[in-house]
Amino acid sequence: MHLVGEWAIWQKAGRRSQRTIEERSRVVSLFIKESGVDPLTAKAMDIARWLSQHQEWGQSTAATYYSYMMSFYKWLVMMDYRTENPMHKIPGPRRPERSPRPIADSDLIRLLSIDMHQRTRVMMLLGALAGLRVAEIAEVSGEDIDLDAARIHVTGKGNKRNWVPLHPILMKVAKTMPTKGLWFPGNCRRPGLPIRSKSVSDIIGQAMRRAGIKGTPHSLRHWYATTLLADGADLRT
Repeated sequence: MHLVGEWAIWQKAGRRSQRTIEERSRVVSLFIKESGVDPLTAKAMDIARWLSQHQEWGQSTAATYYSYMMSFYKWLVMMDYRTENPMHKIPGPRRPERSPRPIADSDLIRLLSIDMHQRTRVMMLLGALAGLRVAEIAEVSGEDIDLDAARIHVTGKGNKRNWVPLHPILMKVAKTMPTKGLWFPGNCRRPGLPIRSKSVSDIIGQAMRRAGIKGTPHSLRHWYATTLLADGADLRT
């Protein structure tokens, strides 16, 4: 596992976001744990066998995880830990064409009407009423909220920062959340750090399944965008 740690340091030196580093490291560590294979001696079929075991992954997730493994093995070769990259022998999953898949209005109402923990409801509202990705939801803190200007500060992909308007419902919710520090802190194994984005996805996903609703947590973000467009918002904006 020390190799994963070294890879994380190398990525940090290249100014990769902490979110990206953690997610890449998590997936590679999962491979090492589940396969029981040393990454320095792993063969293409060892990796292919592990990838094939996870049929529960969607097409997009499988393609993303494949890219993480490819990046890791490229690094191993570049750092002279290996002489060849076994990922070159494994066909990469095709990324699906991206098209909006918003949750239906009626499903959103039904989803928000079921019994759930307050933090689960807040996570959902941040996705549906501010359009935040699960990774962005995980990192929300009290300092990101500007109630006077009715806006929330969001750090998105590529560390791009922007202000997003706060829906009136989120304004009320924000008043019940901490004004300082993380809204969704990690557990005792992650002191001072936010909950993992996958945990946010799992929490929302479980609630959606309990409500009998098809879709993914990202469907909330799609609902936000398509609803804005339907109400006449500018596409570029």
